Amino acid sequence: MPKNPNIKSILIIGSGPIIIGQACEFDYAGSQAARSLREEGIEVVLINSNPATIMTDPISADHVYLLPLEKKYIIEILEKHKALGRPIDAVLPTMGGQTALNLAIDCDKAGIWKKYDIEIIGVDIKAIETTEDREKFRLKMLELDVNVCKGRTARSFLEGKEIAQEIGFPLVIRPSFTLGGTGGGIVENEKDFDQALNNGLHASPTHEVLVEQSVYGWKEYELELLRDGAGNFIIICSIENFDPMGVHTGDSITVAPAMTLPDTLYQQMRDLAIKMMDGIGKFAGGCNVQFSVNPADDKIIAIEINPRVSRSSALASKATGYPIAKIAAKMAIGYNLDELINPITGSTSAFFEPSIDYVIVKVPRWNFDKFQGADRTLGLQMKSVGEAMGIGRNFQEALQKACQSLEIRRNGLGADGRELRDQEAIKHSLAHPSWDRLFHIYDAFKIGLSFKTIQSLTKIDAWFLRQIEEMIELEHEIEKFDLTELPKELLLTAKQKGYADRQIAHLLHTKESKVYDRRKELGIKRVYKCVDTCAAEFEAKTPYYYSTFNSSQDMPDNESIVSNKKKVVVLGSGPNRIGQGIEFDYSCVHGVLAAKEAGYETIMINCNPETVSTDPDIADKLYFEPVFWEHVFDIIEHEKPEGVIVQLGGQTALKMAEKLDKYGIKIIGTSYNSLDWAEDRGRFSPLLEELEIPYPKFGTVRTADAAVELSRTLGFPLLVRPSYVLGGQNMKIVINEKELEQHVVKILRDIPDNNILLDHFLEGALEAEADAICDGEDAYIIGVMEHIEPAGIHSGDSHAALPPFDLTDDVIRQINEYTRKIALAMNVKGLINVQFAVKDGIAYVIEANPRASRTVPFICKAYQEPYVNYATKLMLGDKKLSDFTFNPVKKGWAIKIPVFSFNKFPNVNKELGPEMKSTGEAIYFIDDLQDDFFQKIYSERNLYLSR
Repeated sequence: MPKNPNIKSILIIGSGPIIIGQACEFDYAGSQAARSLREEGIEVVLINSNPATIMTDPISADHVYLLPLEKKYIIEILEKHKALGRPIDAVLPTMGGQTALNLAIDCDKAGIWKKYDIEIIGVDIKAIETTEDREKFRLKMLELDVNVCKGRTARSFLEGKEIAQEIGFPLVIRPSFTLGGTGGGIVENEKDFDQALNNGLHASPTHEVLVEQSVYGWKEYELELLRDGAGNFIIICSIENFDPMGVHTGDSITVAPAMTLPDTLYQQMRDLAIKMMDGIGKFAGGCNVQFSVNPADDKIIAIEINPRVSRSSALASKATGYPIAKIAAKMAIGYNLDELINPITGSTSAFFEPSIDYVIVKVPRWNFDKFQGADRTLGLQMKSVGEAMGIGRNFQEALQKACQSLEIRRNGLGADGRELRDQEAIKHSLAHPSWDRLFHIYDAFKIGLSFKTIQSLTKIDAWFLRQIEEMIELEHEIEKFDLTELPKELLLTAKQKGYADRQIAHLLHTKESKVYDRRKELGIKRVYKCVDTCAAEFEAKTPYYYSTFNSSQDMPDNESIVSNKKKVVVLGSGPNRIGQGIEFDYSCVHGVLAAKEAGYETIMINCNPETVSTDPDIADKLYFEPVFWEHVFDIIEHEKPEGVIVQLGGQTALKMAEKLDKYGIKIIGTSYNSLDWAEDRGRFSPLLEELEIPYPKFGTVRTADAAVELSRTLGFPLLVRPSYVLGGQNMKIVINEKELEQHVVKILRDIPDNNILLDHFLEGALEAEADAICDGEDAYIIGVMEHIEPAGIHSGDSHAALPPFDLTDDVIRQINEYTRKIALAMNVKGLINVQFAVKDGIAYVIEANPRASRTVPFICKAYQEPYVNYATKLMLGDKKLSDFTFNPVKKGWAIKIPVFSFNKFPNVNKELGPEMKSTGEAIYFIDDLQDDFFQKIYSERNLYLSR
């Protein structure tokens, strides 16, 4: 059936601020769906309160409403468009996660869609209710003859106790209508049950929980489906969880395609998934189905079904190259699969099941260090804040690349001198999964624990464990040689199994550069393969690549053909974590688009499957590779770009600047010298002195003794922090020598050989920050934001107002003048963010960051100006500041609202200090300072201040 001609305007509901359990995969899905609908000439209206996303950018939709995701604002938008004579015809709620679905249900119950004659597309409300209400889901599955766990829904504490008595322990509690497993968990015995039941009933918005038998330790699989209005089905991808049941899929290492799934079981699962999707409703769209398999008898149980795009569909899209959200959006307006073209090949039908000739491994990224006292055990509640994905020709290569992408100072799975050797600690970790269990499985094999012990403690499939055991055997083989005698075949095998030069150097007690030289000498070179959705059966039009190592007769060489155009590489920001989130992906995407406009071929390097920057439609070429030196250097050697942009990808990209500079690779925009200038306080403070700019007294030390000595000059309280960190990592305010010594020792343990900065902390100061763009000769202040909380709370955790609300004109003049002076003195080309503490009418400079900051997307959205686009053109030397006309839309104030995920860590105190803890942000506009919301947060500004 062709497109529905009655639908001319569609409302897409976004997912709001990023929280644990609902991250930027919905920015990717929403922006892709919006582009897909606009291609069809449909007017796209979007509501979302997240200012850091591409989804809420004018490039994504015809009308963007940065408003809270509440019923009253939906009505406001519908009324406005009706009054304009362009009423909205349909709503697409499947691109905004649980937040959007819940809001769509609320609006449906309130009769809003019916009143305004709006069709719900991409899903139906009954399907959502069936899948989210655990009891309805259970009964529907039994009606369809699909096995589910034994259990029932409890609507009261008493009912829950009765069900537990029937089923027996261990059992699982799953609250209805929650995301990321919120409030759920496995209960091993009766004494823990009352508390767990209480938590679950409170976590569910409907105060209902499913109490069911535990299938802990069974195998877990997911299928990603699409179905059109004519009832045609395709399975995009099978995904296998490396971790067995008991760990939330968002916290599991996942592998695609499924590695240990026999075809007979896969066919059964496929049939069940189709039956389940058909059984819950006849809508056109995407669906994610989760199954559990008993390893003892291959019995399949359905765990859940999500009738929307999900975290897994973003992963499946990037894994296969099949753009699920794009196709799902077109099906939602009436198209059938056989009427659509596969965008990757540009010639074959979209009605096909992708086939892949490589392996992908996703490893989650956690931030437990930000939540002191948190329970680090992984269970049914998701706790990870991001993820990285590796693509390789085999499981081992993909696994190592995913580990290299995590940015946790590991060079791969192991072989880096950071192994755990304590047998009891290893055994405890294997039995109680946490973020580092994967590394401890490697360590267990390394110290010689038996295969049987490792498997009985982890319940992980033997095939995966054998893959890791094989890697240890290979390492023992390599260690018998020195570099000059190492056989070529052995070195090639190690590279094909994903070993970094750095890991091989560690095994051979030599330098990374020597291993690199040796493999070049032996002709062992990375080649680039195309992600094409069809295992190379048809030619791909989308240049989307991963690297591997060929053995000579294995397969054809490079599929990445180098053009003779002038090109630029943009380094992405890797996996999301606290302190470095989606706002840097926003900057990277705009950097790519601006460089395209300036006539460059754009090359994106990133490894985050959730983001818009890794959508193959964005850059001219996408390398889905770790933002890890060896991979980045090999791509640069292959492509020979004019230079590399490092100031848009947060600390991830910035950390590459020194190496790039050392190897003579041009950094586009601000030079490495200037980037380092800002990080090195020994160089930065004399500059401030020379410019006659005030700053708090400070000093740099490398030992605890020197810190105590310096504290006697500077005076307490002191702000203590390591250099080259983002998000206030390891930053703390100390008030005496004992605290100072303890914290310095902790920093040196975590980051050996680091410079430690001690600043005199200005108690009771206000905090403000300025962002500017600069062409090396002139600077323009794009915005000054005043923090509502006092100095001492990290800028990412503060509410902030744009423009300032009670700084004097003289202080604002100082901020503007000092920002301009610093930008010009440091020869900044591009972006710079300067942070200030204001006390007694004086603006003291705390730090300067010559790169994209967390606040840049916020200012772009509030003032409706594309500052990242302008900054990129200044970096490239394509334009001067004088070439731009600035027309910021200034009306009232925009308030930045930090959003926290403390509900995932109930035992953690909610105090805020210099180390960032928020996972996302929202924007809220006010007309005057009498606004109730502003008055409330202003009155609470000192509430959570801690050290």
